[in-house]
Amino acid sequence: MKTKKLQFKEKYGPFALVAGGSDGLGRAYSEALASRGLNLVIIARNKEKLEETAAQLREQYGVEIKTIEADLANYENTKKLINELNVSIGLLVYNAAFSAIGLIENTSEDNLSQVAMVNVRTPLMLSKMLSTRMIQNKRGGIVLMSSLAGGQGCANLIPYTASKAFNAVLAEGLWKEMKQHGIDVIGCCAGAILTPGYQQAGKNAKKAPGTMSPNDVAEKTLRALGKGPIVVPGGMNKLARFLFARLLTRKGAINIMSKTTGGLS
Repeated sequence: MKTKKLQFKEKYGPFALVAGGSDGLGRAYSEALASRGLNLVIIARNKEKLEETAAQLREQYGVEIKTIEADLANYENTKKLINELNVSIGLLVYNAAFSAIGLIENTSEDNLSQVAMVNVRTPLMLSKMLSTRMIQNKRGGIVLMSSLAGGQGCANLIPYTASKAFNAVLAEGLWKEMKQHGIDVIGCCAGAILTPGYQQAGKNAKKAPGTMSPNDVAEKTLRALGKGPIVVPGGMNKLARFLFARLLTRKGAINIMSKTTGGLS
């Protein structure tokens, strides 16, 4: 009988691509996939962290790791660099995100454009690009990171939360279309995650209820792959999603979430 690790590798290997995979939650995804025996393509902007993560995972898990130093806001360049590797990618994990924190009136057009490119255009285009080969192979998977904050509008984080709503709906639609081809798709609606970026942004705010470690979020998401279109890691976060979506009025949900994001900077 095949082990779960071998089944996972056969279903989603030989390579997984992790966008934003060198630090925080992306680093946790990279490690979780390497521990399952998948080779990796890791994309990130920070060359030092990228190479450090790759070296550590190669040594610890003995998998092949290719790195791409790139700005995911530039899809055309990202596509070119991926194609140049000429490897078979059976799993996409799109974790990269750009957060424009602050009131919309104080947010520059450049930052708004960056959110749209990194958080919306590139995950959509990479899903299209990489699923083409997956459809031919009749197997594969796509993991898209959404957020509980994307379940409703909220102040101080409008571009980010709107982009996360897009990714949740994108995951749901892809889940429906791709399952006929043997491809699993899941959107992760996570709550607060103790990543370096979150800790920095939330230095003036209280730790949100249900805050989880990157490793827990990555593991729970990968274990849920193939079981449905959306996963909400953590019992407290599942309760919060039910409360916001089913029990509160839309106005109430917006007001409560805005209080949570008001301390970000």
